[in-house]
Amino acid sequence: MSSSTPPLLQVSSLHVHLGGRDIVQDVSFSLTVGERVGIIGPNGSGKTTLFNSLSGFLPVSAGSITFREREISTLPPHRRAQLGLGRVFQNFGIFREMSVFENMLLAVESNRKIPKRRRQSTVAEYLDLVDLLEKQKDKAGSLSGGQMRLLEIARTLAVGAELLLLDEPTAGVSPKLKDSVRNLLVHASDNKRTIVVIEHDMGFIGQLCDRILVLDVGRLVLDGPPDEIRSSQKVHEIYFGDAHA
Repeated sequence: MSSSTPPLLQVSSLHVHLGGRDIVQDVSFSLTVGERVGIIGPNGSGKTTLFNSLSGFLPVSAGSITFREREISTLPPHRRAQLGLGRVFQNFGIFREMSVFENMLLAVESNRKIPKRRRQSTVAEYLDLVDLLEKQKDKAGSLSGGQMRLLEIARTLAVGAELLLLDEPTAGVSPKLKDSVRNLLVHASDNKRTIVVIEHDMGFIGQLCDRILVLDVGRLVLDGPPDEIRSSQKVHEIYFGDAHA
């Protein structure tokens, strides 16, 4: 990124207080268009709280969040989504009693940039991208966990999200479909979508991400490429040291 190009997302000195405790403490980082970033850390390190504050589900206690040079810290979740910040939760958000096609169509219809005459073909394009075209008439609830995850990511992309926050996208997903999830996210970043993933599967993170952020007790303690993070003594201490025994 050239020095004259502003970041897509800028997080500055972010604090989140919950229940009298600092869950996120003085966290700062920036994201550029097309980056694929992983966030790791032990349980209780503040990963999901950070996501909740970025997407508007938890209030920011101090600091700022800027998306495309606009301060969004006080905006509700639906306004952040309208601006292009998409969230894929750990629990599936699809409509299980609706068909795969209907689930996808709802997302496409919510994207005002897609002309009405192109909605059906756009649905087909996304379902083909995630190998679900042949299942378009099936109820979404009949899909496997991995297929549901692919459908949910495709729906988030179809809505027009420029920044995707994914909380453990490979949880309960078979090894084969993990590859499909990774390929879909790489495809998205190649098309100028920015991907941020919370994930415990270090193999998945290492293959997907260009960069990894490490959280520990609410603080950002490391930020670097996967090889550097994997070999870090600090990471080993965080996961296996006395502090987390």
